[in-house]
Amino acid sequence: MALGGWVYMMTNKPFGMLYIGVTAYLASRVHQHRIDTGSAYCRRYGLKILVFAEQHGTIQDAIAREKMLKAWKRSWKDELIATINPEWADLYDQLH
Repeated sequence: MALGGWVYMMTNKPFGMLYIGVTAYLASRVHQHRIDTGSAYCRRYGLKILVFAEQHGTIQDAIAREKMLKAWKRSWKDELIATINPEWADLYDQLH
């Protein structure tokens, strides 16, 4: 059975640096970022706050969405985050 996928965004503060990633296991991947074993980019800029997560039926759909979001203007990404998370709160605790 094929796994679904998640597109997610990490930041260091509201309207701060952004990282867009894709994973099949969201809670595990975010935990990796929080303990500095995730991406080098997140480690370099201290991106430990999960501000956006979007589930997809297949990992291929998630990858396609990730590529689309990476091509967006920054203001569009900020607006997307604000639609689901207007306070830019850390969503990590909601994963458990």
